[in-house]
Amino acid sequence: MTFDEYQKQALTTAYTDPKHAGNLMEQTIWAMGISGEAGEVIEKWKKIVAYKSGNISSEDLQELKKELGDVIWYLAVFADSLGLTLEEIVQLNISKLIDRQKRAVIKGAGDNR
Repeated sequence: MTFDEYQKQALTTAYTDPKHAGNLMEQTIWAMGISGEAGEVIEKWKKIVAYKSGNISSEDLQELKKELGDVIWYLAVFADSLGLTLEEIVQLNISKLIDRQKRAVIKGAGDNR
């Protein structure tokens, strides 16, 4: 499955409240969803580190996989609401990182280094 195929399928499962459809409120909900789901990923990771000494069980991996999938889902839906495709996002990102690597600035701070 390509990124764009995933995005199209994800959109078929997106619920849109008619009173928010296509407006800033809906986009804000999608954006906040990314953060909320990322928080769930980090919460599960915290428990693995804090309570299991970093020992990851198959159940832990399954739960992390679910939460990471939720992050991607919100990202796909939010990107679409902005008129962006996941494919163009990942292409831009990898190009940026390759450029940074070539210039030996892969580590550091700032988006435009």
